[in-house]
Amino acid sequence: MSQAEWFTTYLEYENLKDMLRVILYTSQSFMSITPLLYYITYHEKAILFIHTGIVGGIVAHYHVLSEIPNKKFVELNKMTSDFSFVDTVGTNPQSIYIPIAKLTKSTLRFPIDGSGLI
Repeated sequence: MSQAEWFTTYLEYENLKDMLRVILYTSQSFMSITPLLYYITYHEKAILFIHTGIVGGIVAHYHVLSEIPNKKFVELNKMTSDFSFVDTVGTNPQSIYIPIAKLTKSTLRFPIDGSGLI
């Protein structure tokens, strides 16, 4: 096990709305950082994740999707935490628009085995 794997914590969320609340929380912090959303196919599963760093380690927040995202952004309402997938950045002042970066390769090893069991 490499040092990077040792210091990586994986948090799987039951639903995407709960995971997106992590972005709402961090975007409202004093540093006002909005993490990117990353998409990757891993062991034939569509995974959307946020990669954050903390002192002494890395956290990968992730959710296994039922289908591949076909839009380029997530529109996330800051007041209600409701979200939708959209193609472009909009003008709603109550929303933040989070780009989805599609990855082809990553060194992260999500805790999903090859049979798709989590």
